[in-house]
Amino acid sequence: MKALLTAAFAAIISASALSQQQFDAFAKKFATTYTSFNIPALQLSYVGNLQQAPGEADIQKRSAFFQGVLTQLKQYNIEKLSPQQQIDLDLMHFESERALEGLALAKKWLTVKPATIPATGLYTIPLGKEWYAWYLKIWVAANVTPDEIYQFGLGEVERVKKHIEDIRLQVGMDEDKFYAHLTDPSFYVNDPAQVQQAFEHVKTVVQQNMGNVFNQHQIPNVAIVRGANEALAQTPGYYDANTFYYNLFGKPYNKRQFDWLFIHEAIPGHHYQISIENKLQKSDVQKLFFYLGFAEGWGAYAEELGKQLGVYKTPYDELGKWEWDIVRSVRVPLDVGINYYGWTDEQALAFWKKNIRGQDDIAMREINRIKRWPGQVVSYKYGAAQIMRMRDKQQQAKGNKFDIKKFHDDVLGHGTLPFFIVEKNVTG
Repeated sequence: MKALLTAAFAAIISASALSQQQFDAFAKKFATTYTSFNIPALQLSYVGNLQQAPGEADIQKRSAFFQGVLTQLKQYNIEKLSPQQQIDLDLMHFESERALEGLALAKKWLTVKPATIPATGLYTIPLGKEWYAWYLKIWVAANVTPDEIYQFGLGEVERVKKHIEDIRLQVGMDEDKFYAHLTDPSFYVNDPAQVQQAFEHVKTVVQQNMGNVFNQHQIPNVAIVRGANEALAQTPGYYDANTFYYNLFGKPYNKRQFDWLFIHEAIPGHHYQISIENKLQKSDVQKLFFYLGFAEGWGAYAEELGKQLGVYKTPYDELGKWEWDIVRSVRVPLDVGINYYGWTDEQALAFWKKNIRGQDDIAMREINRIKRWPGQVVSYKYGAAQIMRMRDKQQQAKGNKFDIKKFHDDVLGHGTLPFFIVEKNVTG
């Protein structure tokens, strides 16, 4: 009897291993075929994306492939797959559904597309609302609707405005005096050496306090360099290849940007997240895809950890984070309003002024950006909100047993992914 049971158990194990081997072959074929399609990477510009929309032959070929993928995926029992295989299955399913939706839209586009795609805004072109709804799903890597994102954005606007109001009450100024004080020369610095020194100081403080909320990981040093690319002058800083660049082009630098900007772009933001990801052994399927909503969401989420990282020492240091976050928040309803509801410039500007004070100088710049790059600005706020939601859910479920260091490892430990997959890794 024991021998029979042992043989039966061995057969079960063999069947399970065979299933995993079959899945690996299927996943490899998926990656090879997907690569052969040479699907263009998503551009910021909607004009560029629509110019790259597939023709009839490509639509038919790709549609047949992705429909076949969805059919074949049904034969695999996800519970019998390894953790990485489960990620691959979810990715192939998610990307196939999203591709088929886009291909159906591209087929309709062939019958209505203009000879020249106008750059006047996505809402002004045929099928503009439908394209926007699809692009939105791509940027945030989730099955959301424009109406849902609009309501989410309104909620974030009110949340951030409350944080700003709390700081105003904390410093004890009326509204007019408060906003006038924020323009005081004492908040600004002109000397590049002082700016460099300030960022170096933030780096030191943050690195000393990383152990409060992160487990120890060996990551490359991040250099701090003054930016020289004037094409990027509109942003206070950016990250690229182990280097955090701050932009100082002829205008005084706002001291309130030091803390949050370094956190977002460097540690524990983009530099930290990318350094962790570069060490991962990814499957061929996972290598195909990158999810900006995760990457930008992580950078924005990291800013929420400022006090635990030893910065935001004064109310005004913390205010700098909320001053930029109110811009990010207002851009979310604006993005939907302009590209889906058809808001005019006047309506968009009125919404901006209703919710943001003291930053009218960048309003039209941001409105025009939203017209050119529909959906992209939503990725920051949506991504950060998903990570905070998962964190709050885990804290509530685990109480005193919640380990924020493990939570951060779980979020980052599989690379950039759609958030429904990230949540499986966090709760699994």
